[in-house]
Amino acid sequence: MAAKEEEICFKKETVSKLLSSSFKEDKTKLSGDATQLMREMLRVFVQEAALRSLKQAESEDCNQVEIEHFEKILPQLLLDF
Repeated sequence: MAAKEEEICFKKETVSKLLSSSFKEDKTKLSGDATQLMREMLRVFVQEAALRSLKQAESEDCNQVEIEHFEKILPQLLLDF
């Protein structure tokens, strides 16, 4: 893997809005620490999904990762998280 690794990141505001949209009560608040923790979880999840999809593509002698590779690794990825 000679390709340059790029940093995966999610905007704090986006994650905060996504989490807040699932709250049932308007009074529920979200701390900065909770938002930061979710951003880190999302980063790790996406990074792991990309790596597993790449390995799946390589195991099938493909030189490009396709959605089918992601679909194959998704069930085990979800169980692991």
